[in-house]
Amino acid sequence: MSHGKIREDKTCLNCNHQVEERFCTHCGQENTEPKQVFHYLFTHFIEDFTHYDGQFWKTIKNLLFKPGKLTAIYLEGKRQMYVPPVKLYIFMSFITFFMFSLFPLINLNFDHQESPATVAETKAKNDSIKKVISTQLTEAVNKNTKNLSKNDSILAATINKKIQEGAKEATEPKEEMNFNDGIDESIVISGAKNAREYDSIVAKNPSFGYNLSSPFVHKFFELKESGIPKKEIFQKIYEVSFHNLPKALFIYLPIFAFLLWIFHNKKKWWYFDHGVFTLHYFSFLLFLVTFISILIHTQRLIEHIKFFDTIIDISYYLLGLYSIAYFFIAHRKVYHAHGLVSFIIGTFLLFINFFVFSFLLVGLAMISFLMIH
Repeated sequence: MSHGKIREDKTCLNCNHQVEERFCTHCGQENTEPKQVFHYLFTHFIEDFTHYDGQFWKTIKNLLFKPGKLTAIYLEGKRQMYVPPVKLYIFMSFITFFMFSLFPLINLNFDHQESPATVAETKAKNDSIKKVISTQLTEAVNKNTKNLSKNDSILAATINKKIQEGAKEATEPKEEMNFNDGIDESIVISGAKNAREYDSIVAKNPSFGYNLSSPFVHKFFELKESGIPKKEIFQKIYEVSFHNLPKALFIYLPIFAFLLWIFHNKKKWWYFDHGVFTLHYFSFLLFLVTFISILIHTQRLIEHIKFFDTIIDISYYLLGLYSIAYFFIAHRKVYHAHGLVSFIIGTFLLFINFFVFSFLLVGLAMISFLMIH
């Protein structure tokens, strides 16, 4: 509930009608002082969802634990009891992506390198291990080869050499990808090492495939020639993809609703009805993603406590199963389909949406790659 100071003047600033109490009975505006402290901008936004009548909390409770109820009630015309679908989706989007901006799910820190002292200490330890292994193996082989024939002695010596080589390989650090390096200069595309060679090849053999891939190949060679580190490339792809993800989800909303429209009775169910179902389902998914992100960051903090780590791992699987079951339950409750029919349609819809949304994510990654500069 708002805590703004009530104006002494009882004339509504919005419609000029007389205000008897706190709210104008003509337009509904609250008769508070127009100038407020700065934090009022944020508290007022939160109060719009969590005001005294508990509309927001009732909405969240039903959204999470009663699949399909919000949609069914809204389509029946009861629209004052809960937060409207569009408003709910926008709020959940804000919370989700605000959380991601503060605490990214993917850690792209490739800058970690061991100090020279640590490297030297590790090398000395490995040398010591190799020396001990080599000495012990040599003594063991010599001890057991005194009474062997010449051929057996040669075989034992060969085995001893192979074992020592294996010990050396096991104790030497493996070469890992250096994300501070640029793109490998030896990489070629369609026989071309640079954009000029690629354009020459395309000119000799023009095709739709070449025209489609040309922007991506040119961007690849541009990054290769500029020597941008792999770390920076991955970082920029992640940043641009994250920036465009809300737009991609917003674009996908009408696609999801359209797929629902295709598989249901057009006379009984309008596209509007499917849109309401989609907004509620996507709001639930956004809430679930936000909760999972909290679990991930919690797990990073307590990863040394095995019991809680196991509990959180199990929670991921349970939440994943619930997100799938949620759709089937909501679908049956809203569309009143027979159990088997609802299951078949729901399975088909999830299957199609998985591939369509995957295609959208791939397209988002490709666009993000082209936007690197």
